[in-house]
Amino acid sequence: MRRRSLASVIALALGLTACSGSPAPDSSPTPGDGPVVAFYGDSYTLGTGASDEANRWSTAISAERGWREFNPSVNGLGFVNHRSSFGDDDLPALIIAEDPDIVFITMGLNDNFSYGARADLIRETIVDDFARLHDALPDARFVVVEPFWYTADRPDSVDIISGWVEDAASTIGADWIPGASRWLDGHYAGSADSWMAADGLHPSDEGYLQMAERMDAALAELDPPL
Repeated sequence: MRRRSLASVIALALGLTACSGSPAPDSSPTPGDGPVVAFYGDSYTLGTGASDEANRWSTAISAERGWREFNPSVNGLGFVNHRSSFGDDDLPALIIAEDPDIVFITMGLNDNFSYGARADLIRETIVDDFARLHDALPDARFVVVEPFWYTADRPDSVDIISGWVEDAASTIGADWIPGASRWLDGHYAGSADSWMAADGLHPSDEGYLQMAERMDAALAELDPPL
């Protein structure tokens, strides 16, 4: 598999796209002959806050590995939030239709905002989504990432939802990447060394670079590594 250094990928992206607009959801995998890798995520995987989608963590790690990235992630998406954003389909259906070789699941952040009223439904939907994707894509490798978080204020629901996601990952035999909810610790909006964009809600280019480096290291620790 073709590999480029993560630093060179991000440096090139930053140099070429610093003045570009906001990222938009992809409608098809990037061109190439590498494996198709699908990303089921929210704004932190879509790359909201980056100056260009080339700077988001998913694109950086995909470019480094020669993966064909399919990233239809959506702002505000949760296991129960904004599930009607795709009309008659939903994001899992779009991923299944692409028949990817690898599937990343990076969901859960936005469900914290629905936890008080919909906790049972969140847990049920996590289980249902994982089973549905695994049953439809039995040959795919699944990589499940602990849900991201974005403030020093950390409600109890963050760890509860993360536990549900980890349990569902184990049920389908997925790789599990722990600790991602802490990747931005100490660099939230208002900190002296913030990695957040001007909106205070999403990572900046620097934040996504840091996330890409941590994801790259975590993928190298998997068995087998990615």
